[in-house]
Amino acid sequence: QVQLVESGGGLVQAGGSLRLSCSASGRTFSSYVLAWFRQAPGKEREFVAGNSWSGSSTFYADSVKGRFTISRDNAKNTVDLQMNNLKPEDTAVYYCAAHGRAYRGITDSLNGYDYWGQGTQVTVSS
Repeated sequence: QVQLVESGGGLVQAGGSLRLSCSASGRTFSSYVLAWFRQAPGKEREFVAGNSWSGSSTFYADSVKGRFTISRDNAKNTVDLQMNNLKPEDTAVYYCAAHGRAYRGITDSLNGYDYWGQGTQVTVSS
């Protein structure tokens, strides 16, 4: 059974930092794109950042570019999201996701990501 489990969410003041971690079990994802999405109350789930299966390339939403960094450790089957200079508009539930097909490029569409974590809440106060 494949499981993705996020951790590291919490409450932080604007300008602060948080690091989210996602640990995968039940399958090795070294050949799959890993990504982070988020969903704010009343809004659709949106792409935040993605990391290629090799780890050699990354892609970010414009809203987080320069502030967030995604990284992965294929040996540990984990993907992290370092979030700096957080803003109130970053408040959301953050989900890690794994693409369902091996050796694909990074996509910002929810389609194709077959595996999802349960989410972790990030709240940024002003």
